[in-house]
Amino acid sequence: MSKKVKYYYDPESLAYRIIGPQKRKKYGYPALFLLASALFGFLCFVILMNTPYFETPKDKVQAREIENLKLNYAILYKKIDALDQVASEMADRDNNLYRVYFNLSPISSEKRQGIINRKRYQELEGFDNSELVINTSEKVDRIANALVAQSKSLDGILKLAKAKDKFLSAIPAIQPVKNEDLKHMASGFGYRSDPFTKARKMHEGMDFTARTGTPIFATGDGVVKNADNSKSGYGNHIEINHGYGYLTLYGHLSKYKVRAGQRVKRGDIIGFVGSTGRSQAPHCHYEVHKDGKAVNPINFYYGNISAAEYVAISKIANLENQSLD
Repeated sequence: MSKKVKYYYDPESLAYRIIGPQKRKKYGYPALFLLASALFGFLCFVILMNTPYFETPKDKVQAREIENLKLNYAILYKKIDALDQVASEMADRDNNLYRVYFNLSPISSEKRQGIINRKRYQELEGFDNSELVINTSEKVDRIANALVAQSKSLDGILKLAKAKDKFLSAIPAIQPVKNEDLKHMASGFGYRSDPFTKARKMHEGMDFTARTGTPIFATGDGVVKNADNSKSGYGNHIEINHGYGYLTLYGHLSKYKVRAGQRVKRGDIIGFVGSTGRSQAPHCHYEVHKDGKAVNPINFYYGNISAAEYVAISKIANLENQSLD
């Protein structure tokens, strides 16, 4: 089919003339077509560059490295979880065993992990895997804080353990006179009949009867406070300061074997049985004081007597009889 020809009437020549194509249309349409083609081609190129179907060797290497990093982070996170579990078990043992044994308050999980300021991780934001990296870093910091707290707790417990050994050695824990040297337990702690006035009064110690010259032993580690007859009624006596609020007194001695200021160990011979001072017969009057108050010495004989011996001594000591001083 032939292209339709258009005419126009020319009044000057009084004739019809053919209408020719305009220059703008003649060149504009091809230019527009070429521009549209170029834009379409660029758009396709951009799309192809951002799809996995069109990767350069460098892109493939980077993608492989990213996948390896993700895998390594996953493995690392599992290891961190295992460390977190170990730290949690250590904290549980610390709170419910070690700190209980030494009568210490438990450390809360908040104090162990510390306060984490998330602003410190701002430089890790803005990446594809920022949340994973930030969470991992935060968990590592919490575990590190918990381990520091645990280390400090164990340091404190170690000091207490060493001090506990000294404490246990200082507590009066044996009888001042050996069982084989005892004639009998004359009187115990509590209200007793005074041998001189016959009045009922408080007897603040225990009387161990034995022959004059029988050795008397320090019942715990300590320092001799005095070895003299300065206290009325006790005659020659020794006082030992054991620390931790404990003090022991040994009265009516025939002679001393220690002096004031001397350090003694549990089981050391410090003097000998006598009947000096306000005494009716040879014996060792023994007292235990805690924080300045006299307490029953029978509660401190776990170091050198059996359960049966303890029961027998308790029965005698609890009898409200007459004391020897």
